[in-house]
Amino acid sequence: MLDLTKLRNTDHSIIALGSHPGILQSMMDFDYLSGKRVPDLKAIVASGKKYLRLFWGSQEEMIPVYGTLEDVPENIRNDTSLFLNLTSGRRSMSSTLEILTALPNLMGGTLFAENIPEKNTLGIYNHIKKNQFVVGPASVGLLIPGHLKLGAIGGTQAKQLLGANLFEQGKVAVFSSSGGMTNELINLVTGAGKGISFSLSFGGDRFPLLTPIDAFRAAEKDKNTEAIVYFGELGGYDEYDLVELIKAKKITKKIITYIGGTISEMFETPPQFGHAKAMAARGEETAQAKTAALKAVGVHATSSFTEFIKLVQSLPDTKMNSNNAREKMAKGMSQRKASYFINGISHDKDGSVEIVGKDLLSLATEHSYGYVVGSMLLGRQLKSKNTAEFIDLVMKLLVDHGPYVSGAVNTMISARAGKDLVSSVVSGLLTIGPRFGGAINQAAKHWLEGVDTQVSPYDYVESIAKKRGIISGIGHKKYRVDAPDPRASLILEFTKQIKQTSYTDFAKGVEKITTAKKGNLILNVDGAIAAVLLDLLSEKEGLTVRELQELIDAEFFNAFFVLSRAVGFTAHYLDQKRRDEGLFRLSPNEVGLTK
Repeated sequence: MLDLTKLRNTDHSIIALGSHPGILQSMMDFDYLSGKRVPDLKAIVASGKKYLRLFWGSQEEMIPVYGTLEDVPENIRNDTSLFLNLTSGRRSMSSTLEILTALPNLMGGTLFAENIPEKNTLGIYNHIKKNQFVVGPASVGLLIPGHLKLGAIGGTQAKQLLGANLFEQGKVAVFSSSGGMTNELINLVTGAGKGISFSLSFGGDRFPLLTPIDAFRAAEKDKNTEAIVYFGELGGYDEYDLVELIKAKKITKKIITYIGGTISEMFETPPQFGHAKAMAARGEETAQAKTAALKAVGVHATSSFTEFIKLVQSLPDTKMNSNNAREKMAKGMSQRKASYFINGISHDKDGSVEIVGKDLLSLATEHSYGYVVGSMLLGRQLKSKNTAEFIDLVMKLLVDHGPYVSGAVNTMISARAGKDLVSSVVSGLLTIGPRFGGAINQAAKHWLEGVDTQVSPYDYVESIAKKRGIISGIGHKKYRVDAPDPRASLILEFTKQIKQTSYTDFAKGVEKITTAKKGNLILNVDGAIAAVLLDLLSEKEGLTVRELQELIDAEFFNAFFVLSRAVGFTAHYLDQKRRDEGLFRLSPNEVGLTK
Protein backbone atom coordinates (compact mmCIF):
# COMPACT_ATOMS: atom_id res chain seq x y z
CA MET A 1 0.00 0.00 0.00
CA LEU A 2 1.39 3.35 -1.05
CA ASP A 3 1.05 5.81 1.87
CA LEU A 4 2.20 9.29 0.81
CA THR A 5 1.81 10.81 4.28
CA LYS A 6 4.05 8.16 5.80
CA LEU A 7 6.60 8.57 3.02
CA ARG A 8 6.69 12.34 3.53
CA ASN A 9 7.10 11.99 7.30
CA THR A 10 10.04 9.59 7.08
CA ASP A 11 13.73 10.43 6.85
CA HIS A 12 14.63 7.71 4.39
CA SER A 13 17.54 5.30 4.25
CA ILE A 14 17.89 3.57 0.89
CA ILE A 15 19.73 0.43 -0.20
CA ALA A 16 20.39 -0.04 -3.92
CA LEU A 17 20.45 -3.60 -5.26
CA GLY A 18 22.83 -3.49 -8.20
CA SER A 19 24.66 -0.42 -9.37
CA HIS A 20 23.82 2.21 -11.97
CA PRO A 21 26.09 5.20 -11.23
CA GLY A 22 24.07 7.64 -13.36
CA ILE A 23 20.78 6.95 -11.56
CA LEU A 24 22.40 6.82 -8.12
CA GLN A 25 24.23 10.11 -8.77
CA SER A 26 20.95 11.76 -9.76
CA MET A 27 19.44 10.66 -6.43
CA MET A 28 22.45 12.12 -4.58
CA ASP A 29 22.09 15.39 -6.53
CA PHE A 30 18.38 15.55 -5.73
CA ASP A 31 19.04 15.10 -2.01
CA TYR A 32 21.84 17.68 -2.03
CA LEU A 33 19.78 20.28 -3.90
CA SER A 34 16.84 19.56 -1.57
CA GLY A 35 19.02 20.80 1.29
CA LYS A 36 19.55 17.48 3.06
CA ARG A 37 22.59 17.15 5.32
CA VAL A 38 23.34 13.57 4.24
CA PRO A 39 22.23 11.46 1.25
CA ASP A 40 19.39 8.94 1.60
CA LEU A 41 21.47 6.33 -0.22
CA LYS A 42 23.28 4.38 2.49
CA ALA A 43 24.56 1.21 0.79
CA ILE A 44 24.81 -0.69 -2.48
CA VAL A 45 24.63 -4.48 -2.79
CA ALA A 46 26.65 -5.46 -5.85
CA SER A 47 29.82 -7.20 -6.96
CA GLY A 48 33.11 -5.41 -7.57
CA LYS A 49 34.73 -2.64 -5.53
CA LYS A 50 34.11 -1.97 -1.84
CA TYR A 51 32.94 1.58 -2.50
CA LEU A 52 31.33 3.59 -5.27
CA ARG A 53 32.49 7.15 -5.60
CA LEU A 54 29.61 9.59 -6.05
CA PHE A 55 29.45 13.33 -5.64
CA TRP A 56 27.72 15.04 -2.74
CA GLY A 57 27.60 18.58 -4.05
CA SER A 58 31.14 19.21 -5.28
CA GLN A 59 32.76 16.74 -2.86
CA GLU A 60 33.16 13.02 -3.44
CA GLU A 61 31.34 10.61 -1.14
CA MET A 62 32.24 6.93 -0.76
CA ILE A 63 29.07 4.84 -0.77
CA PRO A 64 29.83 1.37 0.66
CA VAL A 65 29.28 -1.62 -1.62
CA TYR A 66 28.57 -5.05 -0.11
CA GLY A 67 28.66 -8.41 -1.89
CA THR A 68 25.43 -9.64 -0.29
CA LEU A 69 22.55 -8.14 1.68
CA GLU A 70 23.73 -10.21 4.64
CA ASP A 71 27.05 -8.34 4.56
CA VAL A 72 25.33 -4.96 5.05
CA PRO A 73 25.86 -3.85 8.68
CA GLU A 74 22.90 -4.53 10.94
CA ASN A 75 22.33 -0.86 11.82
CA ILE A 76 21.95 0.03 8.11
CA ARG A 77 19.62 -2.90 7.47
CA ASN A 78 17.45 -1.99 10.45
CA ASP A 79 17.21 1.67 9.39
CA THR A 80 16.48 1.01 5.72
CA SER A 81 13.05 2.25 4.65
CA LEU A 82 13.27 1.86 0.85
CA PHE A 83 15.14 -0.09 -1.81
CA LEU A 84 15.94 0.54 -5.45
CA ASN A 85 16.44 -2.66 -7.44
CA LEU A 86 18.77 -2.05 -10.39
CA THR A 87 19.68 -5.69 -11.02
CA SER A 88 18.90 -7.46 -14.29
CA GLY A 89 15.53 -9.06 -14.99
CA ARG A 90 17.11 -12.44 -14.33
CA ARG A 91 18.07 -11.54 -10.74
CA SER A 92 15.26 -9.15 -9.82
CA MET A 93 12.94 -11.73 -8.28
CA SER A 94 15.44 -13.38 -5.92
CA SER A 95 16.98 -10.08 -4.81
CA THR A 96 13.57 -8.45 -4.26
CA LEU A 97 12.21 -11.39 -2.28
CA GLU A 98 15.32 -11.37 -0.12
CA ILE A 99 15.10 -7.69 0.77
CA LEU A 100 11.33 -7.78 1.31
CA THR A 101 11.72 -10.48 3.94
CA ALA A 102 15.09 -9.52 5.48
CA LEU A 103 14.63 -5.86 6.44
CA PRO A 104 12.35 -5.21 9.42
CA ASN A 105 11.39 -1.58 8.68
CA LEU A 106 11.12 -1.66 4.90
CA MET A 107 8.27 0.43 3.46
CA GLY A 108 8.81 -0.45 -0.21
CA GLY A 109 10.88 0.03 -3.31
CA THR A 110 11.03 0.11 -7.08
CA LEU A 111 12.10 -2.34 -9.80
CA PHE A 112 14.04 -0.85 -12.71
CA ALA A 113 14.62 -3.97 -14.83
CA GLU A 114 12.57 -4.89 -17.87
CA ASN A 115 11.76 -8.40 -19.13
CA ILE A 116 11.00 -9.91 -15.74
CA PRO A 117 8.96 -13.09 -16.39
CA GLU A 118 5.33 -12.62 -15.36
CA LYS A 119 5.45 -15.65 -13.04
CA ASN A 120 8.36 -13.98 -11.20
CA THR A 121 6.39 -10.74 -10.89
CA LEU A 122 3.54 -12.77 -9.41
CA GLY A 123 6.02 -14.41 -7.02
CA ILE A 124 7.10 -10.98 -5.79
CA TYR A 125 3.50 -9.78 -5.52
CA ASN A 126 2.65 -12.66 -3.19
CA HIS A 127 5.42 -11.60 -0.77
CA ILE A 128 4.57 -7.90 -0.50
CA LYS A 129 3.16 -7.17 2.95
CA LYS A 130 0.07 -4.98 3.46
CA ASN A 131 2.14 -2.07 4.71
CA GLN A 132 4.63 -2.32 1.83
CA PHE A 133 4.59 -1.33 -1.84
CA VAL A 134 6.73 -2.13 -4.89
CA VAL A 135 6.61 0.01 -8.03
CA GLY A 136 7.54 -1.69 -11.31
CA PRO A 137 8.87 -3.72 -13.03
CA ALA A 138 10.36 -1.52 -15.76
CA SER A 139 9.74 1.61 -13.70
CA VAL A 140 11.76 4.82 -13.52
CA GLY A 141 10.59 5.11 -9.92
CA LEU A 142 8.82 7.33 -7.43
CA LEU A 143 9.22 11.05 -6.75
CA ILE A 144 8.05 13.35 -3.95
CA PRO A 145 9.36 16.86 -4.69
CA GLY A 146 11.95 18.12 -2.21
CA HIS A 147 11.82 14.88 -0.23
CA LEU A 148 12.32 11.63 -2.16
CA LYS A 149 13.72 10.54 -5.51
CA LEU A 150 13.76 6.76 -5.84
CA GLY A 151 15.07 5.97 -9.32
CA ALA A 152 15.70 7.78 -12.57
CA ILE A 153 12.36 9.61 -12.40
CA GLY A 154 12.60 13.33 -13.10
CA GLY A 155 15.90 13.00 -14.98
CA THR A 156 19.48 11.89 -14.37
CA GLN A 157 21.16 15.30 -14.71
CA ALA A 158 21.16 18.05 -12.07
CA LYS A 159 20.09 20.61 -14.67
CA GLN A 160 17.05 18.41 -15.49
CA LEU A 161 16.05 18.34 -11.82
CA LEU A 162 16.45 22.11 -11.55
CA GLY A 163 14.70 22.72 -14.85
CA ALA A 164 11.64 20.77 -13.70
CA ASN A 165 11.75 22.46 -10.27
CA LEU A 166 11.42 19.20 -8.38
CA PHE A 167 12.14 20.76 -5.00
CA GLU A 168 8.88 22.57 -4.31
CA GLN A 169 5.75 20.70 -3.18
CA GLY A 170 2.71 21.18 -5.41
CA LYS A 171 -0.80 19.80 -5.68
CA VAL A 172 -0.78 17.74 -8.89
CA ALA A 173 -0.10 13.99 -8.95
CA VAL A 174 1.41 12.66 -12.20
CA PHE A 175 1.21 9.01 -13.35
CA SER A 176 2.05 6.96 -16.40
CA SER A 177 3.17 3.45 -17.22
CA SER A 178 5.85 4.93 -19.48
CA GLY A 179 9.01 6.21 -17.82
CA GLY A 180 9.66 8.64 -20.68
CA MET A 181 6.09 9.99 -20.61
CA THR A 182 6.21 10.33 -16.82
CA ASN A 183 9.20 12.64 -17.15
CA GLU A 184 7.52 14.49 -20.04
CA LEU A 185 4.39 15.02 -17.94
CA ILE A 186 6.46 16.25 -14.99
CA ASN A 187 8.06 18.87 -17.22
CA LEU A 188 4.69 19.71 -18.82
CA VAL A 189 3.04 20.29 -15.42
CA THR A 190 5.90 22.19 -13.79
CA GLY A 191 6.57 24.15 -16.98
CA ALA A 192 2.97 25.37 -16.81
CA GLY A 193 3.61 26.72 -13.30
CA LYS A 194 1.92 23.85 -11.42
CA GLY A 195 3.80 22.00 -8.71
CA ILE A 196 3.93 18.21 -8.35
CA SER A 197 2.58 16.54 -5.20
CA PHE A 198 4.09 13.18 -6.19
CA SER A 199 4.77 11.20 -9.33
CA LEU A 200 5.41 7.61 -10.29
CA SER A 201 5.72 5.31 -13.26
CA PHE A 202 3.89 1.97 -12.95
CA GLY A 203 6.22 0.38 -15.50
CA GLY A 204 5.49 -0.98 -18.92
CA ASP A 205 4.88 -4.64 -18.07
CA ARG A 206 1.49 -6.29 -18.46
CA PHE A 207 1.04 -6.82 -14.70
CA PRO A 208 2.64 -3.98 -12.71
CA LEU A 209 3.04 -4.66 -8.99
CA LEU A 210 1.55 -1.25 -8.17
CA THR A 211 -1.39 -0.78 -10.53
CA PRO A 212 -2.82 2.49 -11.88
CA ILE A 213 -5.80 2.00 -9.56
CA ASP A 214 -3.40 1.71 -6.56
CA ALA A 215 -1.88 5.05 -7.59
CA PHE A 216 -5.30 6.73 -7.97
CA ARG A 217 -6.35 5.46 -4.54
CA ALA A 218 -3.10 6.79 -3.01
CA ALA A 219 -3.67 10.18 -4.68
CA GLU A 220 -7.25 10.29 -3.39
CA LYS A 221 -6.02 9.77 0.20
CA ASP A 222 -3.16 12.21 -0.16
CA LYS A 223 -4.03 15.58 1.41
CA ASN A 224 -1.39 17.33 -0.67
CA THR A 225 -2.94 16.23 -3.98
CA GLU A 226 -5.84 18.21 -5.48
CA ALA A 227 -5.66 17.03 -9.12
CA ILE A 228 -4.27 14.08 -11.09
CA VAL A 229 -2.64 14.16 -14.52
CA TYR A 230 -2.61 10.74 -16.13
CA PHE A 231 -1.20 9.48 -19.43
CA GLY A 232 -2.82 6.15 -20.26
CA GLU A 233 -2.38 3.73 -23.13
CA LEU A 234 -4.55 1.49 -25.25
CA GLY A 235 -4.85 -2.09 -24.02
CA GLY A 236 -6.04 -3.46 -20.70
CA TYR A 237 -9.00 -2.45 -18.56
CA ASP A 238 -7.49 -0.25 -15.83
CA GLU A 239 -9.46 2.79 -16.99
CA TYR A 240 -12.76 0.88 -16.62
CA ASP A 241 -11.83 0.04 -13.02
CA LEU A 242 -11.25 3.76 -12.56
CA VAL A 243 -14.69 4.51 -14.03
CA GLU A 244 -16.31 2.23 -11.45
CA LEU A 245 -14.42 3.88 -8.60
CA ILE A 246 -15.55 7.31 -9.80
CA LYS A 247 -19.16 6.11 -10.04
CA ALA A 248 -18.88 4.81 -6.47
CA LYS A 249 -17.44 8.21 -5.42
CA LYS A 250 -14.26 6.53 -4.18
CA ILE A 251 -12.22 8.72 -6.52
CA THR A 252 -13.42 12.32 -6.34
CA LYS A 253 -10.41 14.45 -7.27
CA LYS A 254 -10.05 16.19 -10.62
CA ILE A 255 -8.45 13.98 -13.30
CA ILE A 256 -6.97 15.17 -16.59
CA THR A 257 -6.02 12.36 -18.93
CA TYR A 258 -4.85 11.53 -22.41
CA ILE A 259 -5.04 7.91 -23.62
CA GLY A 260 -2.36 7.29 -26.24
CA GLY A 261 -2.68 4.93 -29.19
CA THR A 262 -5.63 6.23 -31.21
CA ILE A 263 -3.66 5.58 -34.40
CA SER A 264 -3.93 1.81 -33.83
CA GLU A 265 -7.54 1.92 -35.01
CA MET A 266 -6.32 2.74 -38.53
CA PHE A 267 -4.76 -0.74 -38.86
CA GLU A 268 -6.69 -3.85 -39.94
CA THR A 269 -5.10 -5.90 -37.17
CA PRO A 270 -4.17 -4.32 -33.81
CA PRO A 271 -0.44 -3.44 -33.68
CA GLN A 272 1.67 -4.07 -30.56
CA PHE A 273 3.05 -0.81 -29.15
CA GLY A 274 6.23 -0.57 -27.07
CA HIS A 275 4.83 -1.73 -23.74
CA ALA A 276 3.63 -5.30 -23.16
CA LYS A 277 0.06 -4.27 -22.41
CA ALA A 278 -0.19 -1.62 -25.15
CA MET A 279 -2.24 -3.55 -27.70
CA ALA A 280 -6.00 -3.19 -28.25
CA ALA A 281 -7.22 -6.71 -28.99
CA ARG A 282 -10.86 -5.82 -28.26
CA GLY A 283 -13.03 -2.74 -28.89
CA GLU A 284 -13.15 -1.66 -25.23
CA GLU A 285 -9.37 -1.64 -25.06
CA THR A 286 -8.97 1.02 -27.75
CA ALA A 287 -7.84 4.51 -26.81
CA GLN A 288 -11.05 6.09 -28.11
CA ALA A 289 -13.31 3.70 -26.17
CA LYS A 290 -11.43 4.37 -22.95
CA THR A 291 -11.48 8.13 -23.52
CA ALA A 292 -15.23 8.06 -24.08
CA ALA A 293 -15.85 5.97 -20.94
CA LEU A 294 -13.80 8.34 -18.80
CA LYS A 295 -15.50 11.40 -20.25
CA ALA A 296 -18.87 9.90 -19.41
CA VAL A 297 -18.06 9.95 -15.67
CA GLY A 298 -16.67 13.49 -15.65
CA VAL A 299 -12.97 12.91 -16.25
CA HIS A 300 -11.29 15.61 -18.32
CA ALA A 301 -10.29 13.11 -21.02
CA THR A 302 -9.25 14.11 -24.52
CA SER A 303 -7.95 12.59 -27.73
CA SER A 304 -6.06 15.79 -28.57
CA PHE A 305 -2.66 16.33 -26.99
CA THR A 306 -3.00 20.07 -27.66
CA GLU A 307 -6.22 20.11 -25.65
CA PHE A 308 -4.55 17.96 -23.00
CA ILE A 309 -1.87 20.66 -22.57
CA LYS A 310 -4.54 23.37 -22.31
CA LEU A 311 -6.36 21.37 -19.62
CA VAL A 312 -3.12 21.09 -17.62
CA GLN A 313 -2.53 24.83 -18.03
CA SER A 314 -6.02 25.52 -16.66
CA LEU A 315 -5.09 24.04 -13.26
CA PRO A 316 -4.38 26.59 -10.47
CA ASP A 317 -0.78 27.83 -10.40
CA THR A 318 1.55 26.88 -7.55
CA LYS A 319 3.48 29.66 -5.87
CA MET A 320 7.15 28.73 -6.17
CA ASN A 321 9.91 30.17 -3.96
CA SER A 322 13.01 31.78 -5.44
CA ASN A 323 15.43 29.22 -6.84
CA ASN A 324 18.54 31.44 -6.59
CA ALA A 325 20.18 29.62 -3.67
CA ARG A 326 19.65 26.23 -5.31
CA GLU A 327 21.01 27.45 -8.63
CA LYS A 328 24.09 28.69 -6.79
CA MET A 329 24.52 25.23 -5.27
CA ALA A 330 24.15 23.67 -8.73
CA LYS A 331 26.75 26.06 -10.14
CA GLY A 332 29.26 24.73 -7.58
CA MET A 333 28.39 21.18 -8.66
CA SER A 334 29.29 21.99 -12.27
CA GLN A 335 32.93 22.51 -11.19
CA ARG A 336 33.29 19.09 -9.59
CA LYS A 337 36.05 16.78 -10.65
CA ALA A 338 36.94 13.26 -9.58
CA SER A 339 40.03 13.01 -7.36
CA TYR A 340 42.97 10.82 -8.26
CA PHE A 341 42.99 9.42 -4.71
CA ILE A 342 40.57 9.29 -1.81
CA ASN A 343 42.38 9.58 1.54
CA GLY A 344 40.88 8.93 4.95
CA ILE A 345 44.07 9.29 7.04
CA SER A 346 45.34 12.84 6.88
CA HIS A 347 44.94 16.12 5.08
CA ASP A 348 45.99 19.72 5.20
CA LYS A 349 43.58 22.02 7.03
CA ASP A 350 44.25 25.76 7.25
CA GLY A 351 47.97 25.13 6.78
CA SER A 352 48.21 22.43 9.46
CA VAL A 353 48.20 18.66 9.16
CA GLU A 354 45.13 16.90 10.52
CA ILE A 355 45.39 13.16 11.16
CA VAL A 356 42.24 10.99 11.54
CA GLY A 357 40.27 14.14 12.33
CA LYS A 358 42.68 15.56 14.93
CA ASP A 359 45.41 18.16 14.44
CA LEU A 360 48.94 16.80 14.62
CA LEU A 361 50.08 18.81 17.66
CA SER A 362 47.09 17.73 19.76
CA LEU A 363 47.56 14.14 18.65
CA ALA A 364 51.25 14.22 19.61
CA THR A 365 50.81 15.91 23.00
CA GLU A 366 47.58 14.33 24.23
CA HIS A 367 47.96 10.69 23.19
CA SER A 368 50.38 7.77 23.36
CA TYR A 369 52.33 6.48 20.39
CA GLY A 370 50.16 3.33 20.51
CA TYR A 371 47.06 5.48 20.12
CA VAL A 372 48.54 7.33 17.14
CA VAL A 373 49.67 4.11 15.41
CA GLY A 374 46.42 2.26 16.11
CA SER A 375 44.25 5.17 14.94
CA MET A 376 46.21 5.63 11.73
CA LEU A 377 46.20 1.92 10.89
CA LEU A 378 42.44 1.65 11.52
CA GLY A 379 41.76 4.89 9.65
CA ARG A 380 39.82 6.43 12.56
CA GLN A 381 40.44 7.44 16.15
CA LEU A 382 40.60 4.54 18.58
CA LYS A 383 37.62 4.27 20.92
CA SER A 384 39.33 2.50 23.78
CA LYS A 385 42.43 3.33 25.81
CA ASN A 386 42.84 -0.45 26.30
CA THR A 387 43.48 -0.86 22.57
CA ALA A 388 46.00 2.00 22.61
CA GLU A 389 47.80 0.53 25.62
CA PHE A 390 47.96 -2.91 24.01
CA ILE A 391 49.34 -1.55 20.74
CA ASP A 392 51.90 0.43 22.73
CA LEU A 393 52.98 -2.78 24.44
CA VAL A 394 53.14 -4.72 21.15
CA MET A 395 55.21 -2.00 19.47
CA LYS A 396 57.76 -2.21 22.30
CA LEU A 397 57.84 -6.02 22.47
CA LEU A 398 58.41 -6.44 18.73
CA VAL A 399 61.08 -3.77 18.36
CA ASP A 400 63.95 -6.30 18.33
CA HIS A 401 64.69 -9.95 19.11
CA GLY A 402 68.45 -10.02 18.88
CA PRO A 403 70.96 -9.76 16.00
CA TYR A 404 70.56 -13.43 15.06
CA VAL A 405 67.18 -13.31 13.33
CA SER A 406 67.19 -13.23 9.53
CA GLY A 407 65.90 -9.68 9.10
CA ALA A 408 68.54 -8.19 11.39
CA VAL A 409 71.25 -10.30 9.72
CA ASN A 410 70.30 -9.05 6.26
CA THR A 411 70.32 -5.46 7.51
CA MET A 412 73.79 -5.87 9.00
CA ILE A 413 75.19 -7.57 5.88
CA SER A 414 73.89 -4.73 3.71
CA ALA A 415 75.34 -2.12 6.07
CA ARG A 416 78.76 -3.80 5.99
CA ALA A 417 78.56 -3.92 2.19
CA GLY A 418 78.47 -0.11 2.26
CA LYS A 419 74.81 0.30 1.45
CA ASP A 420 72.93 3.37 2.70
CA LEU A 421 70.37 3.49 5.55
CA VAL A 422 67.22 3.02 3.48
CA SER A 423 68.66 0.18 1.37
CA SER A 424 69.95 -1.69 4.43
CA VAL A 425 66.70 -1.36 6.42
CA VAL A 426 64.64 -2.34 3.37
CA SER A 427 66.76 -5.47 2.90
CA GLY A 428 65.78 -6.45 6.45
CA LEU A 429 62.11 -5.59 5.92
CA LEU A 430 62.00 -7.64 2.71
CA THR A 431 62.93 -10.69 4.78
CA ILE A 432 59.60 -10.50 6.62
CA GLY A 433 57.33 -13.27 5.42
CA PRO A 434 55.54 -16.46 6.47
CA ARG A 435 58.63 -17.82 8.29
CA PHE A 436 59.83 -14.58 9.85
CA GLY A 437 57.56 -11.99 11.42
CA GLY A 438 54.75 -12.40 8.96
CA ALA A 439 52.76 -14.96 10.90
CA ILE A 440 50.61 -12.59 12.97
CA ASN A 441 48.21 -12.03 10.12
CA GLN A 442 47.93 -15.71 9.26
CA ALA A 443 47.40 -16.54 12.95
CA ALA A 444 44.58 -13.96 13.08
CA LYS A 445 43.05 -15.71 10.06
CA HIS A 446 43.13 -19.05 11.90
CA TRP A 447 41.51 -17.70 15.08
CA LEU A 448 38.83 -15.73 13.19
CA GLU A 449 37.99 -18.72 11.01
CA GLY A 450 37.79 -21.08 13.99
CA VAL A 451 35.51 -18.84 16.08
CA ASP A 452 33.34 -17.76 13.16
CA THR A 453 32.67 -21.33 12.03
CA GLN A 454 32.17 -22.48 15.65
CA VAL A 455 34.42 -25.49 15.13
CA SER A 456 36.12 -27.02 18.19
CA PRO A 457 39.90 -26.45 18.58
CA TYR A 458 40.42 -30.22 18.26
CA ASP A 459 38.49 -30.47 14.98
CA TYR A 460 40.24 -27.36 13.66
CA VAL A 461 43.70 -28.82 14.39
CA GLU A 462 42.68 -32.10 12.75
CA SER A 463 41.38 -30.32 9.64
CA ILE A 464 44.69 -28.48 9.22
CA ALA A 465 46.64 -31.70 9.82
CA LYS A 466 44.65 -33.56 7.14
CA LYS A 467 45.69 -30.87 4.64
CA ARG A 468 49.31 -31.29 5.83
CA GLY A 469 49.30 -27.62 6.70
CA ILE A 470 50.77 -25.67 9.60
CA ILE A 471 49.03 -23.42 12.10
CA SER A 472 50.68 -20.01 12.19
CA GLY A 473 51.01 -18.62 15.70
CA ILE A 474 51.81 -22.06 17.10
CA GLY A 475 55.35 -23.34 17.82
CA HIS A 476 58.75 -21.92 18.72
CA LYS A 477 62.31 -23.20 18.34
CA LYS A 478 63.49 -21.80 21.66
CA TYR A 479 60.50 -21.84 24.00
CA ARG A 480 58.44 -24.80 25.23
CA VAL A 481 55.37 -25.43 27.36
CA ASP A 482 57.61 -25.79 30.42
CA ALA A 483 59.72 -22.77 29.43
CA PRO A 484 57.18 -20.34 27.93
CA ASP A 485 57.96 -17.22 25.92
CA PRO A 486 57.78 -14.34 28.48
CA ARG A 487 56.55 -11.99 25.75
CA ALA A 488 53.54 -14.21 25.01
CA SER A 489 52.77 -14.46 28.73
CA LEU A 490 52.81 -10.66 29.06
CA ILE A 491 50.50 -10.29 26.04
CA LEU A 492 48.01 -12.84 27.37
CA GLU A 493 47.92 -10.96 30.70
CA PHE A 494 46.08 -8.25 28.77
CA THR A 495 42.97 -10.41 28.46
CA LYS A 496 42.15 -9.47 32.08
CA GLN A 497 40.91 -6.17 30.66
CA ILE A 498 38.58 -7.85 28.13
CA LYS A 499 35.18 -9.41 28.90
CA GLN A 500 34.73 -11.45 25.70
CA THR A 501 37.88 -13.43 24.91
CA SER A 502 36.53 -15.89 22.33
CA TYR A 503 39.53 -15.55 19.99
CA THR A 504 42.09 -15.94 22.77
CA ASP A 505 40.13 -18.85 24.23
CA PHE A 506 40.13 -20.58 20.84
CA ALA A 507 43.89 -19.99 20.36
CA LYS A 508 44.62 -21.40 23.82
CA GLY A 509 42.36 -24.34 23.02
CA VAL A 510 44.44 -25.05 19.91
CA GLU A 511 47.63 -24.77 22.00
CA LYS A 512 46.27 -27.34 24.43
CA ILE A 513 45.83 -29.81 21.55
CA THR A 514 49.21 -29.13 19.91
CA THR A 515 51.30 -29.14 23.11
CA ALA A 516 49.84 -32.54 23.96
CA LYS A 517 51.67 -33.80 20.88
CA LYS A 518 54.91 -31.83 21.24
CA GLY A 519 56.16 -29.52 23.99
CA ASN A 520 57.37 -26.68 21.77
CA LEU A 521 54.08 -26.35 19.84
CA ILE A 522 53.05 -23.50 22.12
CA LEU A 523 51.06 -20.35 21.42
CA ASN A 524 53.89 -18.09 20.35
CA VAL A 525 54.11 -14.30 20.43
CA ASP A 526 52.60 -13.94 16.94
CA GLY A 527 49.63 -16.12 17.82
CA ALA A 528 49.09 -14.38 21.17
CA ILE A 529 49.18 -10.89 19.61
CA ALA A 530 46.72 -11.96 16.91
CA ALA A 531 44.27 -13.48 19.41
CA VAL A 532 44.25 -10.63 21.95
CA LEU A 533 44.12 -7.97 19.22
CA LEU A 534 41.10 -9.68 17.62
CA ASP A 535 39.33 -9.66 20.99
CA LEU A 536 40.16 -5.98 21.57
CA LEU A 537 39.07 -4.90 18.09
CA SER A 538 35.84 -6.85 18.46
CA GLU A 539 34.86 -5.76 21.98
CA LYS A 540 36.51 -2.37 22.48
CA GLU A 541 36.46 -1.03 18.91
CA GLY A 542 33.16 -2.62 17.83
CA LEU A 543 34.44 -4.22 14.62
CA THR A 544 32.27 -6.86 12.98
CA VAL A 545 33.52 -10.23 11.71
CA ARG A 546 33.40 -8.85 8.17
CA GLU A 547 35.50 -5.83 9.16
CA LEU A 548 37.99 -8.06 10.95
CA GLN A 549 38.24 -10.22 7.82
CA GLU A 550 38.91 -7.10 5.73
CA LEU A 551 41.74 -6.16 8.11
CA ILE A 552 43.25 -9.64 7.68
CA ASP A 553 42.92 -9.38 3.89
CA ALA A 554 44.84 -6.08 4.01
CA GLU A 555 47.62 -7.54 6.30
CA PHE A 556 46.68 -5.16 9.12
CA PHE A 557 48.07 -7.49 11.80
CA ASN A 558 51.50 -7.85 10.20
CA ALA A 559 51.79 -4.05 10.07
CA PHE A 560 52.68 -3.91 13.78
CA PHE A 561 55.69 -6.19 13.26
CA VAL A 562 56.84 -4.24 10.21
CA LEU A 563 56.58 -0.85 11.91
CA SER A 564 58.13 -1.94 15.18
CA ARG A 565 60.97 -4.01 13.73
CA ALA A 566 61.94 -1.16 11.37
CA VAL A 567 63.28 0.55 14.51
CA GLY A 568 65.31 -2.53 15.39
CA PHE A 569 66.75 -2.85 11.87
CA THR A 570 67.68 0.84 11.89
CA ALA A 571 69.50 0.36 15.18
CA HIS A 572 71.46 -2.60 13.77
CA TYR A 573 72.38 -0.57 10.65
CA LEU A 574 73.70 2.33 12.76
CA ASP A 575 75.56 -0.09 15.03
CA GLN A 576 77.38 -1.66 12.06
CA LYS A 577 78.29 1.77 10.69
CA ARG A 578 79.79 2.77 14.05
CA ARG A 579 81.95 -0.40 14.12
CA ASP A 580 82.97 -0.30 10.44
CA GLU A 581 83.92 -3.99 10.28
CA GLY A 582 84.02 -4.16 6.51
CA LEU A 583 82.45 -6.51 4.01
CA PHE A 584 80.96 -9.68 5.42
CA ARG A 585 81.98 -12.91 3.72
CA LEU A 586 81.45 -16.54 4.66
CA SER A 587 84.36 -18.99 4.52
CA PRO A 588 84.07 -22.30 2.61
CA ASN A 589 83.91 -24.09 5.98
CA GLU A 590 80.72 -22.19 6.82
CA VAL A 591 78.84 -23.31 3.69
CA GLY A 592 78.08 -26.97 3.24
CA LEU A 593 78.34 -28.77 -0.06
CA THR A 594 75.95 -31.41 -1.25
CA LYS A 595 76.32 -33.74 -4.16
